[in-house]
Amino acid sequence: MPYDPAPPPVKPYIPATAHLPELTWRALIMGTVLGMVFGASSLYLVLKVGLTVSASIPVAVIAITLFGLAKKAGGRESTILENSITQTAGSAGESLAFGLGVTMPAIMILGFDLEISRVMLVGILGGLLGILMMIPMRRTMIVDQHRELKYPEGTACAEVLKAAATPSSREAAGEVQLPGSDAAREARQRAFIIFGGFGLGLLYKVLSISLKLWKDTVNFVFGAPLKAGSAGAEISPELLGVGYIIGPRIAMTMAAGGVLSYLLLIPMIKFFGELLTVPVSPGTMLIKDMGPDDIRSAYVLYIGAGAVAAGGLISLVRSLPTIWNGLKGGLSGIGKKSTANSSLRTDQDIPLKGVLIGCLGIIAVITFAAPLHMNLLGALLILVFGFLFSTVSSRLTGEVGSSSNPISGMAVATLLFTCLIFLVMGWTGGRYYVTALSVGAIVCIAASNAGTTSQDLKTGFLVGATPRLQQYAILAGAFASALILGPILLKLNDAGTVYVPAAQVAPHVTVDAAKLTQTAQLQGPQADADHATYKVWQKLDTAGGPAGKYLVRDDGSLAWLVDPGINGQFHTRPDGSEVKKYDAPKAVLMSYIIKGILDRQLPWTLVVFGVMIAVVLEMAGVNALSFAVGVYLPLVSTLPIAIGGAIRWMVDRRNNKLPQYAGLNEEEMQAAGDRSSGTLLASGYIAGGALAGIIIAITAGVLTGFDNRMTKWAEAMNPFFAGVDADVLSLIPYAAICVLLYWVGREKAKRIIGGQAAVK
Repeated sequence: MPYDPAPPPVKPYIPATAHLPELTWRALIMGTVLGMVFGASSLYLVLKVGLTVSASIPVAVIAITLFGLAKKAGGRESTILENSITQTAGSAGESLAFGLGVTMPAIMILGFDLEISRVMLVGILGGLLGILMMIPMRRTMIVDQHRELKYPEGTACAEVLKAAATPSSREAAGEVQLPGSDAAREARQRAFIIFGGFGLGLLYKVLSISLKLWKDTVNFVFGAPLKAGSAGAEISPELLGVGYIIGPRIAMTMAAGGVLSYLLLIPMIKFFGELLTVPVSPGTMLIKDMGPDDIRSAYVLYIGAGAVAAGGLISLVRSLPTIWNGLKGGLSGIGKKSTANSSLRTDQDIPLKGVLIGCLGIIAVITFAAPLHMNLLGALLILVFGFLFSTVSSRLTGEVGSSSNPISGMAVATLLFTCLIFLVMGWTGGRYYVTALSVGAIVCIAASNAGTTSQDLKTGFLVGATPRLQQYAILAGAFASALILGPILLKLNDAGTVYVPAAQVAPHVTVDAAKLTQTAQLQGPQADADHATYKVWQKLDTAGGPAGKYLVRDDGSLAWLVDPGINGQFHTRPDGSEVKKYDAPKAVLMSYIIKGILDRQLPWTLVVFGVMIAVVLEMAGVNALSFAVGVYLPLVSTLPIAIGGAIRWMVDRRNNKLPQYAGLNEEEMQAAGDRSSGTLLASGYIAGGALAGIIIAITAGVLTGFDNRMTKWAEAMNPFFAGVDADVLSLIPYAAICVLLYWVGREKAKRIIGGQAAVK
């Protein structure tokens, strides 16, 4: 559709002449807190499986419910505009979590310490930059191109807010809803479903992991002819919910990538390499001695990284026409008088002067902030790439939605260009890793938050919110979420960190401790057994032992190898306890790009194999990026996502045959499914399960003794946790939450009377 500078005006739900309570303290505080909660759960997901799901609708439903409870307790009822502010402030956490989770862990993967000041600065600067750059684009993207850019999640969220509008809001909109009406009952039912899913997800995870009532992962390793092949699943509510929300196509495509890795590539490498008498680089041990995880770490990860990089760039290249149109439309709208009336409440933005001052302040902080290790060139690259990809992100989000927006592809492109510029200028080696990654991180977060901001502004445009107040709300929400996500990221890493005795991995290596200035102590569960302070040494090569961070005694002998919780290789502590690691697939990709270009150290043959997988898939018409993420991730993470997608397929297949769906096209059916009860329950599963995972990870260092006692009890007494039938028995509670998801997702048939639906 061509750019239309003068589309017909759209009537918002609440007219511009109405003045209802909007940016109130309770709405802003509630939205900020919910943003922190969903930001934390999204960060957990992006570290585990490399993706997140939109938090807008869950936050809106929770806000509606909590305000309703406050009204019953004697408080003032909320307005639809207050609910919109809460939803706007609460949505920022998810987009920030994605940007941080995709980029910041790469610093640890590259061997550097992840300083809290750096994480918080990157989150704050990227989040605020993305929002500020979208403010002058609002009229062009949201208002003038309203019929061209649908912003599906924003539109769906507006429908949720309107369906649950309070009597005062309906009166302002010219509608009347009786207290016992179908719409009022439906609002209460939707709130019950999402809160019920949240509680069930939280309880399930605590019972499984903390109390060891059943295994949280089932796995089966095969013999010949698929020797070293394996199949398993992390039977968790959050991954089940992710699969339901993203739908069967993407979920099955991701699982197919895992099947390729675990049932073809790994068995094939084992078959051809089993008779070799020397290690094959980059592996350091004989293939005949490798298990499935060893083969994956040594070879398949690089193949998957190449496929992810190629898939992200291909998706970006395929979007170039859209990118170009978005830039033309966005730039042409700046400085022009909008078709809207800027004197109206519903068309008031933060003044452009404030936007310019804010952007200049951000650039100044980027240039001079010591934790970022940035320079003027890096700041200028952030400004250029930030504006480009924020505009692109808004445009793509409007057309295909947040879930299909290739943010990681934009981050890959930013890193590639940045690293190539650094290479040309001779800026190579470890000292420039953090600079290059900081550029990519801020741009990635800015692009991610720009898309989320656009969705929120679309919701506000449809319900009649004041854009200026929405912009203040999301600025506050982004700032608060950035403050909390950094500490959570570090705590998750600490909880999964394994301190490996250096005598096991580098027995003959010593260093000159007098030359080392940085000191550190053990963190996490192992800290109770060792309170000593050590010198820190970053080992950059593999001579005599693996590269990485070591803790060194005063005499120069190595005490511990610090294996991080994010993308670490050791899954067992010295006391024998198992540790869950976070694969952080896209952060690993970022580290490969930086190290491969700036140090010229990358097994390019394996990477090219992955690139060819992506090319073949695109030639066959398959979404290469989704498949490539599956190639990289463990099958235990993608298989439960596929199960959720299969349940969504069964639910949609049944619901689409109901009378109320008659006459809807495929896009309308998809939108109806995205607003269904099943989606709300799945969102509750995600929030509850992910939040439980975060709480368990943080408390692991405090309740280590309790955890060890429960593990010993379960191994000795609980057949659901240990024994020959434990894998099968553990599927029973998982099957229960799967059946519940299908049952809740099913809709009742309705009779259509005079254009209105009535339950049979």
